[in-house]
Amino acid sequence: MNNVEIERLVVVGGSLAGLRAVEAARKSGFAGRITLVGAEDALPYDRPPLSKAFLEDRSAPVSYFCEREYLADQLGVELCLGAAATALDTVGRNLYVGSREIGYDAAVIATGGNPRVLPDAQGLDGVCVLRTLHDAERIRRKLTTGAEVVVVGAGFIGAEIASAATRIGANVTIVEAQRTPLARAVGSLGSAVALLHQRNGTALVCGTGVAEVGGVGHVQHVVLDDGRRLPADVVVVGIGMQPATEWLHGSGLHIDDGIVCDATLFTGAAGVYAAGDVANWPNPAFGLRQRMENWTAAADQGSHAARNAITGRGRPYSTVPYFWSDWYGSRIQFVGIADPADNIAIVEGDPAHSDRWIALYRLGDRLVGALTVNGRSDIMKYRAMIARETDWPAAIDFAERRRIKRLTPAT
Repeated sequence: MNNVEIERLVVVGGSLAGLRAVEAARKSGFAGRITLVGAEDALPYDRPPLSKAFLEDRSAPVSYFCEREYLADQLGVELCLGAAATALDTVGRNLYVGSREIGYDAAVIATGGNPRVLPDAQGLDGVCVLRTLHDAERIRRKLTTGAEVVVVGAGFIGAEIASAATRIGANVTIVEAQRTPLARAVGSLGSAVALLHQRNGTALVCGTGVAEVGGVGHVQHVVLDDGRRLPADVVVVGIGMQPATEWLHGSGLHIDDGIVCDATLFTGAAGVYAAGDVANWPNPAFGLRQRMENWTAAADQGSHAARNAITGRGRPYSTVPYFWSDWYGSRIQFVGIADPADNIAIVEGDPAHSDRWIALYRLGDRLVGALTVNGRSDIMKYRAMIARETDWPAAIDFAERRRIKRLTPAT
């Protein structure tokens, strides 16, 4: 797909996917010029801790992936941080960062996403979103013992923030517009996972949205669609994100819930590939078009896109999705897909009474997903089985043998 010799690689996005892209290029033997462009004036850092340990512990450091010397000296990467890309000329093969023009032969776009906001609450102190290190530092300063905290959105980010705030000693209420939390992520078992909130003293209100976020200068209350009024010193909005693609207007790339790619992560524009939260691609593992917002996908896709960009070999990217989340000391893990799925079976434990349980997801006669709560020793086994397209009876038999083995005393 590359029609010119690759001498200049530009990676747009200074987070995990971008870092893995430049590393993969060098590991593949690429000796040309690499420019890494990042909107944040910070070296690549690990985002998941920002909604967990970083909020709970004011002394917790930022988890940077590397030092500047590693990128500049060891990898020979030209850094352009603190300035967002503003335009892409796919015909002339130029990336624009404000008035600066950066030529490229191959490009990897890994610009991530921007959090959705509550428009009527903008400008009110105490109303926060979480995406960047700056956002996390702002939230951490405001979370205090006894604070009234309202988290809008019961997805994984909202749940992690609620967990951290509760453990600090704040009074936390999560508001979720959907009747079933986490339905998109884990299907109907979202309500079972959300029992962790109830057990740990976090209030969860589902099936109603936010009508008003009010206060004088600083947030003071949240009014729900059903008329309930919640006191609020802090409001954290976690209602999802939108792929950061606005800057690509006029580039000729196909934008539809991210950058539409083929199975190799190729965008259709010569030399341009996408990775991470912005990549919308057909996953050969399930024959479904997906866009994944998780750590594992960002790391893997960044590497894969870079290798395809510099070699032009066009190897498809196929994966069994994997993500995890930590709440109240419990680890929730999911592999595969929850939607579409026509059957779910709890194969170990009882979500209503157990701190450890496992569920499997079926599509036709195939195992397509697995959800575990505190089942770290099992989740990757199910991921491998899904990749092998294990049939449902074999999956159920495996789960039963694992359950019995755990119940059998060691001799």
